Amino acid sequence: MLKISKGLNPLLRPAAATRSLTSTVSPTLLAKSRRVVDEANSKASDQLGDLMAKRWLGGAAARGTDSDRETIVRLLYSLASKREVSRYLQIFSSATHFAVLKVGGAILTHDLEALTLCLNFLHRVGLYPVVVHGMGDKLNARLEADGIVPDYIDGIRITDARTMSHARRVFLSENLKLVSALEALGTRARPITTGVFTADYLDQPRYGFVGRITSVDKEPIEASIRAGALPILTSLAETKEGQILNVNADVATAELAKVLEPLKIVYLSEKGGLFHGVTKEKLDLINLDEEYDALMKEEWVKYGTKLKLREIKELLDHLPRSSSVAIISPDNLQKELFTDSGAGTLLRRGYKLFKHTSVEGVGHERLRKVLAERDEDVKSGRKSVAEVISNLEKTPFTIYGDEPFDVVAIVSHPEGEVPVLTKFLPSEAGTLNGVVDNVFNSIKKDFKRLFWTAKADDENKAWHFERADGSFTRNGKSLFYYGVSDAGEVQKIVKDLETSERVERAYLPITYASSKGTVTSGAGLASALRTFSTSARHAALPSSRRQFSSSSRAAAEPKRVALIGARGYTGSNLVNLFNSHPDIQLTHVSSRELAGQKLEGYDKAEVTYQNLSTKDIEQMEKDGEVDAWVMALPNGVCKPFVDAVDSVEGGKSVIVDLSADFRFEKGWTYGLPELYNREALRSAKRISNPGCYATNSQLLLAPLLPYAAAQPTVFGVSGYSGAGTKSGKIPKVSAESLAGGIRPYSVTDHIHEREASYHLSSLLQPARDDFSVAFIPTVAPWFQGIISTVSVPLNKSMRASEIKELYLEKYEKEGLVKVVPEVPEIQHIAGKHGVRIGGIQVHSSGERVVAVGVLDNLLKGAATQCLQNLNLALGLDEYAGIPLDF
Repeated sequence: MLKISKGLNPLLRPAAATRSLTSTVSPTLLAKSRRVVDEANSKASDQLGDLMAKRWLGGAAARGTDSDRETIVRLLYSLASKREVSRYLQIFSSATHFAVLKVGGAILTHDLEALTLCLNFLHRVGLYPVVVHGMGDKLNARLEADGIVPDYIDGIRITDARTMSHARRVFLSENLKLVSALEALGTRARPITTGVFTADYLDQPRYGFVGRITSVDKEPIEASIRAGALPILTSLAETKEGQILNVNADVATAELAKVLEPLKIVYLSEKGGLFHGVTKEKLDLINLDEEYDALMKEEWVKYGTKLKLREIKELLDHLPRSSSVAIISPDNLQKELFTDSGAGTLLRRGYKLFKHTSVEGVGHERLRKVLAERDEDVKSGRKSVAEVISNLEKTPFTIYGDEPFDVVAIVSHPEGEVPVLTKFLPSEAGTLNGVVDNVFNSIKKDFKRLFWTAKADDENKAWHFERADGSFTRNGKSLFYYGVSDAGEVQKIVKDLETSERVERAYLPITYASSKGTVTSGAGLASALRTFSTSARHAALPSSRRQFSSSSRAAAEPKRVALIGARGYTGSNLVNLFNSHPDIQLTHVSSRELAGQKLEGYDKAEVTYQNLSTKDIEQMEKDGEVDAWVMALPNGVCKPFVDAVDSVEGGKSVIVDLSADFRFEKGWTYGLPELYNREALRSAKRISNPGCYATNSQLLLAPLLPYAAAQPTVFGVSGYSGAGTKSGKIPKVSAESLAGGIRPYSVTDHIHEREASYHLSSLLQPARDDFSVAFIPTVAPWFQGIISTVSVPLNKSMRASEIKELYLEKYEKEGLVKVVPEVPEIQHIAGKHGVRIGGIQVHSSGERVVAVGVLDNLLKGAATQCLQNLNLALGLDEYAGIPLDF
């Protein structure tokens, strides 16, 4: 029998719905029985919720809280059950410090109403989150108005005296705005602009007035709470001498949390959470102790995401295990705090897990102690510890658990027989910290099917039902299972379990004659429980439970792609992208030099290089072997292969050509959807992929075209991979040959100069054939990445803020273009899939603008752009298989 220990915690998400299932009854009686049980469970839950709420509200009233608090609490019941909401209220209100909320400046600008309503709501139920806010874009706007160009080093704002003066004003203004908005709603709030953080200079010669926090004084915060007011803090710090320093709001939040040790550290974000770089699904839960190392090795976890995960882990390592971090949008804050399902991304430490196939592996005495303290059979005297261990060793078994032994589980798995979870023994701490979920999902990864037992009156029976595909209940005892869908197979397994005596007879159904005894969980019983983040959800169980979106999703038949010219840098990157694409199968790769060798870096299937001739390609097209061809060949080489595909009458495949051969051809669709032909690409069969320099230049220049007074100039610098390879992996230009310098080449009439001029001219109103771009390419000693600087004379005087607004308006809905305030650098984009545009400055005359753009020449300049075009042409999501974290 398996029993979950008593104890509840916000980190363990128990199911919101329970199920009572029985065996060998008519469908009508079964349905009626289930309704009765569900109604009883719901009534009991509501009664318990009312009781908990009254106890909590009574305490709140004693502390002099508002008379309308009970009404506010009942409003929360619309989000979840009474028991659920009341439990969280009781937990939060009993904590010394409930939560620290970090509010970005953008939230204050765009979501002030949602934020203040949330804070007002929390205050009315007697909770006092500590709020730390930043400045967002407000400071940059003030600096720009004063003629100061914002500058950054390693992502840290350089703060000179003038910048510090503006920063202080912006902080005070934003703080007053938030406090005033709260008080207008009847919520007492206290502005705390200084006096909490003491700091030293981070590096005064390098960064100016930027601080490194050395100590935190929590007394002003606690005095505010004692007075019944929400503390609203800026992230300004002071030196011991009284000099004010600027501190990053995220850093200030983390340092404050280390002192206050709150239950929750909440980062309010417009995005509302962290998102998987490949599937684009929100990451619901991350258990850092168990998943951190593996996550940091994921290809899609890079740069900003990696830094955020590292910072959160370092923070939680300093805090009690009961603390957790939530990333959430303001309008979903109540759902995140008061429901089991949550709404954003929850990050907690979790626990390292183990599994051993012998008692010696876990330690004989440690296991004896756990059995003696937690096993119902031993505690009741029905069996001794020695008898349990002796029975365990009769068949092959695996022991699962976490490092502190807060949960121990034992699975018996004789060869050729169904695995049985014979013991599941959590401590109260294991239940409180959600380790039960982690351990169970670790078991589920190893065993595709499993049977286990529990008493039907177990107070956590919903936990078992949620994890089961079906169950039998008789005389207050239940048998659960997952991974078996056929009623006949269930019947056979149950008979075998009885014969082998691996499960007590009392837990087995009386008869096996009818499949009515096998009751599978239905869609209507979807739960609201968080699960271990890397677990794969059973396909037949639609669920609202939180989980890490690494689980594979059901997909239509994958699109088959052949790659011609797979040995170069671009070909290698395409292979990597296809390998992680959910809907594309790479079926053929062609390379004359590598024919017969196994394709490395592709794990979906074993693919061998071929040397495909034009005749081979023509026959494959006739046979309909592929849905798309990707031509990753040098300029001037691919036409015979294209002709072979075109020669087949009625051929349906798509061709994407990465060379320059068809970029000016009528009948071919130019594939830069941010600027041209997005809708046309959805039905296109012949697509010319843009050049790397041309992509960067066009994206930089397009928003400025209506305001250009004369020919724009583009100075582009590319890593040496842009020059291509001699034999697959040997670069034509090496870093050594550049001797640390850069080398201009093709300084006039470069093919990308013509390409950018030709296509940009179509955006002019009216279109003009005489429009041209002056382009100077240069090769540099880094491997990959292009940085381009454009200089454009303006036909009227403009401000940098107006220019930036043009870019934001043009690209705000584009998943692969990001407009940033600082000058973007190669280190920000190498190995990433988008374009970063920034560093926008206007000459003092107001008549010339300069902007900078960076992209990876092998990715958005080639392979990623190809995949974006393929997705559109094949009817897939435009960004499928493309990480958007850049």
